[in-house]
Amino acid sequence: MPADRPTTLADVAAAAGTTVPTVSKVLRGRSDVSAATRARVMAAVDDLGYRGRAGRGVAPRGERPPLVDLVLSGVDGTWANRALSGVEQAATAAGLDIVVTVARQPDDAWLTRLLARHSRGAVVALVDTTREQLATLTAARVPVVLLDPVTQPPRTVASVGATNWAGGRTAAEHLLGLGHRRLAVLAGRRRHLYSQARVDGFRSAAAEAGADLPDDRVAHGDWTRAGGAALAARLLAGPDRPSAVFACSDTMALGVYDAAAAAGLRVPDDLAVVGFDDLPEGEWVHPGLTTVRQPIAQMGAAALRMLLRLGDDAGPGTRADPRAELRAEAPREELATTLVVRGSTAPSGPAA
Repeated sequence: MPADRPTTLADVAAAAGTTVPTVSKVLRGRSDVSAATRARVMAAVDDLGYRGRAGRGVAPRGERPPLVDLVLSGVDGTWANRALSGVEQAATAAGLDIVVTVARQPDDAWLTRLLARHSRGAVVALVDTTREQLATLTAARVPVVLLDPVTQPPRTVASVGATNWAGGRTAAEHLLGLGHRRLAVLAGRRRHLYSQARVDGFRSAAAEAGADLPDDRVAHGDWTRAGGAALAARLLAGPDRPSAVFACSDTMALGVYDAAAAAGLRVPDDLAVVGFDDLPEGEWVHPGLTTVRQPIAQMGAAALRMLLRLGDDAGPGTRADPRAELRAEAPREELATTLVVRGSTAPSGPAA
């Protein structure tokens, strides 16, 4: 293929070992394509950097219904509810309706359903998207904004998140200010971008203060309450247990409460606890959970507004130079986190 011309549907079809109509079916979300063929087409779209054009396997923008998709990794818990609330409010203000889709990894069924709706765009929240999935959405000219991206997105993909690094640092500074020096961290999965940022921010403040945070006091889990309880139980079992624990989500922080109670420890007298998110559950427990608030609903609204701006920029057809899109830096936005102090933290005792 000459370097001076954009990739075509025929190029994608040849690379995938299929036909142009089949490539068109994949981009339109048709279900009458085998999973193996669909995977080859998506891989070819990614490898070749195909940028779709209306009328070439892509629904014209003017023919799309007034819908936007919110794709979630799950709908359990209040994080998803708050994200939905923010997206819905911004969509309603723009005269659009929301379709909620659950992405069950590593299945591509959510992507096929989304493409079949020919929506105006998609906010994808806490979903570990693949390069092939993102490239296919781009080829179908479906604008995408990642809300709290799980891994570092390509520079051409827009995202909205929170100041996770600063939030982790704020949690450490609060505990250090109370005199705690034996610290521990309950993190989420190692590869999750927002988890690692929170841990790194916490470590930076601890290191500056010369506080004790060895690697064996940074435990990684699955973001659940039960998982947090299991990790915390191991951390609290040793003779030199931490005096304070930072959990990278409120859900895991509640697990720390459970482990502390099982070990006969009182929060905050024997163990200070800080969470992250500021979910309602943190106010319901006793003592109330000190936490780092991320503005989840506002993040959802910001993601939807960014999505609409991307859609306006895309216009009804192809830009004069479609390769310019490939070179363009996508917008990134981070909303500020704040510390909310409740009853789960207190000054450390003499031995802490």
